[in-house]
Amino acid sequence: MSTFKELGISSKLIKGLKDLNIIEPTEIQEEVIPLLLEGPIDLVGQAQTGTGKTAAYGLPLLHRINPKLPVVQGLILCPTRELGQQVAKQLFRFTKYTDKIFTEAVYGGAPIDKQISALRRPTHIIVATPGRLLDLLERKAVDLSEVKTVILDEADEMLTMGFKKDLDQILKTLSTAQCKWLFSATMPHGIREIVNQHLRENAHRIEVAGHNTLNKNIQHQYLLCDESEKLYWLQKLIKSDPEKRGIVFCKTKAATQKLAKQLVAKNISADAIHGDLLQKERDKVMRAFKNESLQILVATDLAARGLDVEALAYVVHYQLPDQDEYFTHRSGRTARAGKEGISLCLLSSSEMKQIKHFEKIFGIFFLQVTSV
Repeated sequence: MSTFKELGISSKLIKGLKDLNIIEPTEIQEEVIPLLLEGPIDLVGQAQTGTGKTAAYGLPLLHRINPKLPVVQGLILCPTRELGQQVAKQLFRFTKYTDKIFTEAVYGGAPIDKQISALRRPTHIIVATPGRLLDLLERKAVDLSEVKTVILDEADEMLTMGFKKDLDQILKTLSTAQCKWLFSATMPHGIREIVNQHLRENAHRIEVAGHNTLNKNIQHQYLLCDESEKLYWLQKLIKSDPEKRGIVFCKTKAATQKLAKQLVAKNISADAIHGDLLQKERDKVMRAFKNESLQILVATDLAARGLDVEALAYVVHYQLPDQDEYFTHRSGRTARAGKEGISLCLLSSSEMKQIKHFEKIFGIFFLQVTSV
């Protein structure tokens, strides 16, 4: 195991990491950071959510920024507003002890005029959703001519959300950038097209195996029950300690709405977040959850992308996810910043094979519980 110092990270950034309780590099950070610090390269990194990707690309990006030049030098593209805000917040925290490096997050669903006004201030790094960035470019409200480093974070999710054309357009505009770094949990055909079209032929490729992607502070549990008993066990868990907060995951928008209403009917402060909510409705729910006036957030996988809420005691898989990487993403919402947390699956007996599958591919152990 290397240290951040051995990887080449500056002492001031390491001091900022220590404040965040980030002491030992993760596997993706060990693999990627020395490469990205070497000099201008293109890189394709395949790693799931929760592996420490933000620091893996964020720390080398901060090394490449000249704080004395008041121009945009780095661009990070993200699929959702929440992930964009989280990335911008992380970069800000990393630079607590360094010369001031200014990061601005821009995204759809928020007033564009405020964002244009914010971009008039000195800005070194922009974190953006693709659609909003193109709107700003059209209005000539942002100058990317000095951008040396372009990063695509969760590229496969941007494809899923229909951003392929937008990404092509943005990357074409930035074809002369010295570094293009792409991170994705999966490598579907559309991502390979982007890599072949916009990255150099000699782009480095790093893949981190799934079994290293889950936080060691998460205790994985499962409880066997009939479908009709899930609500009973969920409310029992929630009411066992009203001080503890958590996220409950369902597969569909309809399921999240139904479950949230059922919990409210049982006098539990809960609300749902899903892809069809208007941005202002989504913001209202997230504000209530972050300021702790809500105990439970019921969410779909895509709606919960990039959520960073501190001190969550547990996540509950009310319905198991369709894709393996969603399991790591869901579980990674708890046990953050060195704390411990529980990831509980409510299962019918026919779903047991899925648990065995997760144990095998992620190298984790599930404890069977008979009560909560």
